[in-house]
Amino acid sequence: MKNNKVLITGAAGFIGSNYVDYVLAKAPDTVFVLDKLTYAGDMRNLEAANSHDNFHFIKGDICDPDLLSKLFEQHKFDRVVHFAAESHVDNSISGPGAFINTNIVGTFNLLQAAYKTWMNGPNQFKDGFEEARFLHVSTDEVYGTLGETGLFTEETPYAPNSPYSASKASSDFIVRSYFHTYGLPVVTTNCSNNYGPNQHKEKLIPTIIRKAIGGEPIPIYGDGQNIRDWLYVRDHCVGIKLVLDSGRLGETYNIGGRNERKNLYIAQTICDLLDEMQPGKSSYREQISFVTDRPGHDFRYAIDASKIENELGWKAEENFESGIRKTIQWYLTHKDRL
Repeated sequence: MKNNKVLITGAAGFIGSNYVDYVLAKAPDTVFVLDKLTYAGDMRNLEAANSHDNFHFIKGDICDPDLLSKLFEQHKFDRVVHFAAESHVDNSISGPGAFINTNIVGTFNLLQAAYKTWMNGPNQFKDGFEEARFLHVSTDEVYGTLGETGLFTEETPYAPNSPYSASKASSDFIVRSYFHTYGLPVVTTNCSNNYGPNQHKEKLIPTIIRKAIGGEPIPIYGDGQNIRDWLYVRDHCVGIKLVLDSGRLGETYNIGGRNERKNLYIAQTICDLLDEMQPGKSSYREQISFVTDRPGHDFRYAIDASKIENELGWKAEENFESGIRKTIQWYLTHKDRL
């Protein structure tokens, strides 16, 4: 098995750190993590990785093209897995500039560095980089919102509704353009809502757990009827690795858990499991509180994962009920992460 030199961006964050742990256990690759260590990055997420001789951490910003050029020249990366992104929708509403810069300009910088390193010109690979690959991790939010029925497929027209999803949609199009214009060997994945260990405390599930065990009101937007398709993070990592290794170049693969749940159900399920795992004086459900809905709040996301299932043999192993139990248990033993 070839020992690839893999650059993984943003891997001090939630999904990226889980992916690093997965690939270090599965492949002999030399892994380089590049992360700016913003508020969403946490070196504790990479504690297990630090014990591997083939793991290297670099603090840096994908918005710095000179740094990227130097790193590609020095290390000759032949794989890129691009997680680095601003990703919290609420933050994109209050401060969209960082999302435009990181998600669009940063992605362009990475693509350009890979192109200059791997290719002499359009469709002309340099010796040794014929099998290079660039995987761009995106989101189902680029497709906009669904009604009560239907699923997002890879053919669904883009219709982003927040500065976050608009910036990710823009980055997807730039990635696509580098394939069709230059022949850069890219693949894109669009995933549904992830959950699991290492998720930042600002996100829905960690917030519900934190507020519950802290005895505070558990905030749920609107009437709690918004629906998301939930994907356990390890299942997502397995899918990403499959697409990186075996996906068709220039293609997009949607990765979803086929686990549609209403936000209110999410909160109630977590409360019920906490009643069992860390009982309080009364049911945690009593703390659920409805708050003013978020501007532009998409009603429903749901992914049709048939393409990755049929082409690459991927299938989510966890349903929401099994994955959320594992997630709650992790947070109860890592309360400092809440």
